[in-house]
Parts: sequence; structure tokens; C-alpha cells
Amino acid sequence: MADHERAGISEYGSSEPGLAAPHGKEELQQLDDDGRPKRTGTLWTACAHIITAAIGAGVLSLSWAMSQLGWIAGVSILLLFSAVSLYTANLLADCYRSPNPLTGKRNYSYMEAVQATLGKTMCMICGWILYGNLTTFVIGYTITTAKSLVAIQKTNCHRKRGTNSPCKFSNNPHMIGLGIIEIFLSQIPNFHKLSWLSTVAATMSFAYSLIGIGLSIQKIFKGAEGRTSLSGVAGFEVGVSASDKVWRMFTAAGDIAFACSYAQVFIDIQDTLKSSPPENKVMKKASTVGVSVMTTFFMMCGCFGYAAFGYHAPENLLAGFGYQETSWIVDMANLFIVVHLVGAYQVVIQPVFRAVELWASRKWPDSGFITREYPIGHILFGSKRMTLFSINLFRLTWRTLFVVMLTVVALALPFFTDMLALMGAIGYWPMVVYFPVEMHIARNKIGRRTRKWFGLHFLSLMCFLLSLAAASGAIQGLYKNLHTYKPFMSKD
Repeated sequence: MADHERAGISEYGSSEPGLAAPHGKEELQQLDDDGRPKRTGTLWTACAHIITAAIGAGVLSLSWAMSQLGWIAGVSILLLFSAVSLYTANLLADCYRSPNPLTGKRNYSYMEAVQATLGKTMCMICGWILYGNLTTFVIGYTITTAKSLVAIQKTNCHRKRGTNSPCKFSNNPHMIGLGIIEIFLSQIPNFHKLSWLSTVAATMSFAYSLIGIGLSIQKIFKGAEGRTSLSGVAGFEVGVSASDKVWRMFTAAGDIAFACSYAQVFIDIQDTLKSSPPENKVMKKASTVGVSVMTTFFMMCGCFGYAAFGYHAPENLLAGFGYQETSWIVDMANLFIVVHLVGAYQVVIQPVFRAVELWASRKWPDSGFITREYPIGHILFGSKRMTLFSINLFRLTWRTLFVVMLTVVALALPFFTDMLALMGAIGYWPMVVYFPVEMHIARNKIGRRTRKWFGLHFLSLMCFLLSLAAASGAIQGLYKNLHTYKPFMSKD
């Protein structure tokens, strides 16, 4: 093994932040084949990461998406996006090691996998899309967290003043509060330390999804279900023009794409797994479990929510249940959303932190400000002394400034459905479909104009057209909202 690999250096020429190689004979026995501390991730921790990244707040917009598309198109598009996500995830799992998926050199991030297979130019294109997409996700999480907390405030207001009282609250304090919390959580050094946070977040996502499903079923059983159809709502039935109806259908497709997308952190999750059994086999099983759970919850939220509210399904499913005797359950669900998004924020943003810190440590390898770790707190295990936590001044400074910047952007653009659609449209095709397909073709030397080559490119083309339509709908919706909302003045 080369010296730089033994020291935990990536092909970009810098050591992984927070993963310095240990020293001493006893510690050397705890190293993986790349000289880094032995990975401890399992099938279940990988499933927790996948569920945290996939079953996000986007699940609550699926009933609205179904109302725009109808039973046939809505269910078909949801199943299509889920199936494509699983298929391409299995292709991506084989890209963690190159050139051999079992014994090759590890690729620690999506970008490194693309560079090892498709070259440096495609790696740079991938990086701009990947990190821009992950950053946009976090902005969406900030907005959604604020709206969930405002929903709790409104419930309490209506309890005190009556259901007809005009209860309006600013989103800004909640966004700022989340930003402060994330500044502290962002000091978790790397993805390998997030298993506990992902487990909590995944549990929360199950909880609020089940509450939304349960309340929808209760509404249906009470005979208060809405009007539905095979083709979705007609424009005149909800007071929108025919052209707006088309744009809303495109936006709905983007919402579904966003809900089914987790490939952006796929390689980072795989890099946490033990090397025995092989990482690609474990990751394929985790993807199957994760996507199966994801699809089941998505179908139930989308279908039961649509059946309950019909053409008037709200953009956020929980917002449709009003201020009835069950409002405390809705408040609990909104609180679960907040806890989930606090964890999901870190799962999504850690690859961005890693990329910047690797670049900085390569650029200035002798800078103590960038590379030095200051241990804080120790505990003793027998004769061994372990550091509880360490602070890096560059990590503390730049991550704090980055979280502040993202919070300011969220304050200026408080849009929900259109933001979800745009995130799904921007990230779905290139990250979930194009790069995995192209890497699979290159790795397996699939000949041009063969049946499999045509099939893979046809799949990529269809997903590209769907993503383009979704992006168009989202941009149109954002354009309209820019004439309605005032920056930093959003109230719900």
C-alpha cells in the first residue's frame, strides 16, 4: 500500500477531515485496507441513512402531487421514479471501488467515483451539480422546518382565540433558530459520526408519515373524503387556467422526483460500511430495503391523502386537518418533522463540508489553522485514553459562515412546493440517472448501439424529459411567487 493511502489520503491529495490514521501496534490492527480507522457501518445503519435522506418532508407534498396528476399518472410516476432510483442505486453501488467492485481502490465520494470512471472533466461537472443540489436541499429543509413550527403556533393560537381568528406568524425566528442549532451540529467532523443522528431522524420520519396516513384514513372512514379522478383535477374546478394546470402537473412530477432522490449521498453512506461482507452487496440490500420502505410510505401518504382531500389536497398534508380535536396529534407530527429535518440537514450537508475541507487541506497542507485538531475532553477505557471531541478552527469558522449564508437565503425565498419541485428536477436526472448509467456503461465496456446500450440511454432520455418538465413547472411557480412574497417578510 502506498504511503499516502496508509495515511488516509484521498486521490485529491489530502487527508479526510477527522479521520487521521492512528498510531501504535494495537491501533494499526484496527485499520481498513486503505489505512483508515476500521469502518463499523452495517446494513441497518445504511438503511437508517437512506431513510433519513429519502423519507423527508417531501413525502407530505405527495397528496397534492397526486391531486394534480390523478390516480393513473400519479401512481405510475411514483412507481417509475422509485424503480429507477433502486435500479440506478444498484449500478452506483458497484462504483464505490474501482476498477473492481470487490477489491478495487475506494472512492470516498460521488465525485471521486465519477473521476475514476469518466475522467476529470465529468468529475467537475458532477461536483457543481452535486454540491449545488445538496445546498438547495438544505435551504428547502430550513424553510420546511419553519413552516412546521409556525403550524404549531397557529394551532395554539386558534385554540385560544377560536378557529376564525386571523393567526399569522413570521417564519424568520424559526429559520434563525434552526440555523443556530445547525451551527453546533455542523461541528460533527464527518459522515462516519452521524449514525446516531440518522437513526433518530429515520424514526421521526416514520412517526410523522404514519400520523399523516392515520389521519387521512380517519377522514375517509368518516365519509369526508374528497372528490378524485383518474386524470387529476381540472383547472376550472380549483380556479386555475388550463396553462397553469399544466405547470402544476409539471411541478407535481418534480415533487415526486425530489421525494425519491437520495443518490447524492449514496457513496458517502457506502463509505461507512464494513468491508466484510463486500460493501457493494450490503449497499444493494440496504437500497432494496430503503426504497421498498420509501415507496410503501410514499404510496400510502400520496394515495390516502388524495382520497381524503381530493382536488383540494394541501401542499403540506398535515396542514389540511385544521384545528379539530386531533390538532395535538398534528402538532406532534410537525414536531417530529422538525427533529427529522435537524438530522437530515447534517446527512445532506456533510459531503459539502468534506469537499471544501479536503480542498483547503490540499491547498494549504502546512497551515495549522486548517489542519490542526484541538482535543476537548477525554475518557478512560481501562488503560486506553480516548478523545471525546476535537475542534478544528477552519472547520468551526467556515461551517458556521456557510450555515449562516444558507439561512439568509432561506429567509429571502420562503417558497415550499415550487422549491421542492425545483430541487427534485435539478438533481434527479444527472445524479440519480445520468452519472450511474454512464459509469455502468464505461465500467462494463457496453458496446455502442447494442440492445443494452440503447435501453440504458432510452431510460436516461425519458428521465431527462421528465426532469426538464418538472424544472419548467417549478421555475414558473417561483416566478409567480416572486411577485407575491417580499424577501425576509414571509408569514403563514
